[in-house]
This record gives sequence, structure tokens and C-alpha cells, in this order.
Amino acid sequence: MKIATVLRNDDYTREVEQALKEKLQAANSPFTFVKGPAEQPDMVLSIGGDGTLLEAVHQYGIEPSYVGIHTGHLGFYADWRPEELDEFVERLMNDEPLIAEYPTVQCRISTREGKQYEKWALNEMVLRNANLSTLVSCVYINGDELETFRGDGLIVSSPSGSTAYNKAVDGAIVHPSIEAIQLSEIASINNQAYRTINSSLVLPKHHEVELIVMNPEIMIGLDREQAVWRDVRSIRCRVGPDKVKFARYKRLTFWGRVRNSFISG
Repeated sequence: MKIATVLRNDDYTREVEQALKEKLQAANSPFTFVKGPAEQPDMVLSIGGDGTLLEAVHQYGIEPSYVGIHTGHLGFYADWRPEELDEFVERLMNDEPLIAEYPTVQCRISTREGKQYEKWALNEMVLRNANLSTLVSCVYINGDELETFRGDGLIVSSPSGSTAYNKAVDGAIVHPSIEAIQLSEIASINNQAYRTINSSLVLPKHHEVELIVMNPEIMIGLDREQAVWRDVRSIRCRVGPDKVKFARYKRLTFWGRVRNSFISG
């Protein structure tokens, strides 16, 4: 089995990676580490935080499985701490992992010139006005108009992304076995002149949300990637056709992760 590592850029994380490689070598493991970005791994070890894991997923895509080793506070995607490397190596050598598959968000960005760009996210797509003034967007679900949104921004999240930015704006936490996306508002304007639904919406797999953009310049965030886009006409989002695979050598339930991340620490 070929393994790749993606690291947070700090000395401690690099020390953890080196310690892991030494332990695997001492155990005479059958695993080899890829020598460059052109070589496709079977498994990717993300050593860092949740941001590092998102970086790894966008670097290597949906083919390999992923394992997170957290070098800070416990991350939502990470199963292992550096002090558990011996146990992790033993499990890696001897156990078959449970493969957990997490849905993604698929986005099609269309410009006023007729160009289309296919994008995807593991956590979320975030839409804001580029200059941080009011975002104006007409929201359609399956072709039917829902509202004209005015406010700071909109989030379209996956089930695993429902615990990230979506949660910070009081969105619902959705179990990843539910193939759905969630549309949440960021600081919507609601007064006598302007009204929005002012609530998160959970949409099933066969539904699509379309955001018709009224602003000439917008900021689109796709997980860790952020960019200013000009002359975007619309963004269509739905549940993606592909899922990201996580190799679970430690049996921690989704709700256990939620508790560890937000309650018990």
C-alpha cells in the first residue's frame, strides 16, 4: 500500500511525521511512502488540523482513503493524537479499517459570458460580496423561486461541513449518512422592506439550489480555497456524485466526534 502525507507547516508536525515513518520502518511494515505529487497513493495521512485534511482531499481527490492525525486540539476529522502513534501503527499493520464515506457539495458556476466551471467541496461553498457590503442573490430550489436574499452571505454545506461554518450561523448538524446539502444564511437583512426565510434549509439528494447573483464581484469559498469572481450569473449546488473515504481504525461514531469537538474536548 502506498501512503502520502500532507502536513501542517510547523516543526512539531514534521517531527510527528518523522516519528511515524520510523515506527513503520521498525515494524517492517509493507507500506511505502510516495515520492512525489505525481504518484497516486492508496491512503493519505493528514497530520495537522481540519484545514490540513481539506488541503489533502483537494490535493489527492476521491480515490484514496484518508486518516487524520491531529497536532493541536482534537479536530473533527482526526482520529489520532501524536501520543497514540504506537497504537495507530499496530492497528494499521493488523486491522481492516471501517471505511466511512462522506458526501460532497457539487457546484456549477456560470458566468454572464456563458462559461461554466465545475467545482466541489467536502465542507462547504460560501458566497459573499467581494467588498464585504450586502450580498444580493435570488434563491431558487428546483427552478422555483424561494426568496431574494440580502445580507452578508450564503453557505451551502455538506453533512460533515454542517459542523463547520454552518454551525457557527446556527445551522443544523446533519449526519453524513444522510445524502443532503444545507443552505444557511449569514446575517440576513429582515425588516419591513426585505424578508428572507431566515432559517437553514436541508435539501435531499435529488434537489438543487440555484443562487442568481446580482453583485458584479463576489467572493466564493470552496473549503480552504477563496477567490474573487467577476460577472458570475449563477451558482448551482447539489449533492455531489462522489464521496470522500475515511479509513477508521478507531471506532468513534459521528456523534462521538460532535461531542468531542464541541462538548467534552
